[in-house]
Amino acid sequence: QVQLVESGGGLVQAGGSLRLSCAASGTDSTINVMAWYRQAPGKQRELVGLISNGNNTMYKDSVKGRFTVSKDSARNMILLQMNNLKPEDTAMYYCYANWRGPYWGKGTLVTVSS
Repeated sequence: QVQLVESGGGLVQAGGSLRLSCAASGTDSTINVMAWYRQAPGKQRELVGLISNGNNTMYKDSVKGRFTVSKDSARNMILLQMNNLKPEDTAMYYCYANWRGPYWGKGTLVTVSS
């Protein structure tokens, strides 16, 4: 059983930056696929950025060039550096891991004021 704990959310003005962290526990094995999703009020959960084995990444189009996903494989930790934040980035951000099945964190709230 894998547990995911996110941190780093908060309130920031438009144009600002935040860095989210997600630490995975419950396994000593390297988790090959980890990702960040987000869900805004009244909207479906959507993929923000994903990183897989070999540090291959993919991003939602609207965050390309502003957000960066990185992974510390030794610690099974994933980071999301968010720059030039916009009010439309406001959402609950969830950490995701795929290790013998899908796992989700409880989320961390990011609020971007205009």
